[in-house]
Amino acid sequence: MAIFDFPILLISGLLLLLLFIGGYIANHFNVPDVIIFLLIGITLGLFIHGTPLIEFAAEVGIVLMFFMLGMEFPIRQLKTMAIRIYKPGLLDLGLSFFVTVGLLLLMHQPLPTALLLGGIVYATSSSITVKLLEKNKRMTTKDSNFLLGLLIFEDIVSPILVAIIASMYLSNAISIGNLSIVLLKIIALLIGAILLGHFVFKRLNQFIEKYISEDFFILFIVSIGLSYAGLALYLGLSEVFGAFLAGIMLAETQKPSALQQTVRNLRDLLMPVFFINFGMTIQLTNGIPMWETLCVLIVWSIFAKLIVGYVGGKQYGLRPQPAIRAGFSFTQRGEFSIIIAAFASAQIKTFSGIFILISAIIGVALFQYAPQIAKKLTKQKTIKNKTTPLP
Repeated sequence: MAIFDFPILLISGLLLLLLFIGGYIANHFNVPDVIIFLLIGITLGLFIHGTPLIEFAAEVGIVLMFFMLGMEFPIRQLKTMAIRIYKPGLLDLGLSFFVTVGLLLLMHQPLPTALLLGGIVYATSSSITVKLLEKNKRMTTKDSNFLLGLLIFEDIVSPILVAIIASMYLSNAISIGNLSIVLLKIIALLIGAILLGHFVFKRLNQFIEKYISEDFFILFIVSIGLSYAGLALYLGLSEVFGAFLAGIMLAETQKPSALQQTVRNLRDLLMPVFFINFGMTIQLTNGIPMWETLCVLIVWSIFAKLIVGYVGGKQYGLRPQPAIRAGFSFTQRGEFSIIIAAFASAQIKTFSGIFILISAIIGVALFQYAPQIAKKLTKQKTIKNKTTPLP
């Protein structure tokens, strides 16, 4: 009897129970639950493929995460962040994408493959990073705003990279017209969010205060997040970008904490499904292709983010310790890398899946130890400066 012959309610209940057991094990052994969920997904992927139910639940989970994240950033604060983040963002793009493409061309990879793998290496996993920031209670640290700003920068640039890569694979040429259309869509969606936030949601404080305690109010909040995320998807952009903009709109109500609490439980229910679904896309049955290239990309991908964290962090205004901590905190790749890898051939898709998995595991481990590493490195530097004799 195939698994799909069972009632959908039974499958859903067993999946949630499996996630609970994974979360319990992670909590008991003090291991990040993200890693456990990924490994569960990879194991399930050996036996079954993703179902529409799992894929939909995963998509809603990631949308709600970015929806809540957007509520942390009113438009005025986002404008200030944009001014401070563009230099580190361009540094990140240059090192993680363009230098990666150059390295792959030197290793005699075709240009389309180099561009595709460059896109996979570029995009940090926003979902894993935000989850880890929340789990480790680091959302209020100085380097967290820097990291979130970089993630937002990447979420804006990544759809453009997807358009470039799609153009290369579908027509063997980059279409300037397609890139211009994507950019116009991003600008239109952003302007729409700013206008709606300022002229509509900023005036809904009394409405929210009156109905926020009612059971049906969650329908209103979630509908906004899903609708704007769906609009972004309809326009050919990322749904997480649209969800983030929806959160920005609601941040203008000056009631973001209460609104976040309204959808928090639903997000916590569905986010683990995203990691399960992510793990199920990684197929390890075909061996490891191009392992030399894989090793080079893993080392460079980590080193590039360390440079961005330290140099970009200081450009942002961070002191050395939080800048180093930031560099060790966002080396993991994830959802955008999976989206870009979908254009690849079977061999490159397997290669990409292995890279993403290794990157996620190493990235989560580095994130956990980032505060200790940063403290130790800055302490050693201070001791060295004190013991160096003056000329």
